[in-house]
Amino acid sequence: MITLRAAAPADVPVIVKFIRELAAYERAPDAVLATEALLDEALFGATPSAEALLVLIDGKPEGFAAWYESFSTWTGKPGLYLEDLYVTPDARGQGAGKAIFQHLAGLARARGYARMEWSVLDWNEPAINFYKGRGAEALDEWTRYRLSGETLSALAAGADHS
Repeated sequence: MITLRAAAPADVPVIVKFIRELAAYERAPDAVLATEALLDEALFGATPSAEALLVLIDGKPEGFAAWYESFSTWTGKPGLYLEDLYVTPDARGQGAGKAIFQHLAGLARARGYARMEWSVLDWNEPAINFYKGRGAEALDEWTRYRLSGETLSALAAGADHS
């Protein structure tokens, strides 16, 4: 039986474990900088910046989803940005991903959000097929950019790379 429930502080260690498993699957096992303390603060601190849920199958944690509120100036409304969705390999194909997506879509609607968005690696065909199966459309005309680490610090200090 699949059960979804809001993550609790006691779930942080298993969520960090799942984040590391997801990073390994996405070919970036050394990219995870999150610690239990950082994740605990982000999810349950004085001003949480994200939310998470756990997926249990027959009472055993088998995955999680983490998301945060985004905002669209074009719609004038907030949205739900799905940061991570992970189901363990042994639990895939049992409906956990579908249950998560339905739950998050319901949450987005209940909160009056205009949309739900996320990113997926272009080589991750199983995930892409799953998302298309839910009716999602790829935004191929958009390219995602990022500043982090040294480049973020350098720009904040006034550096220009042009």
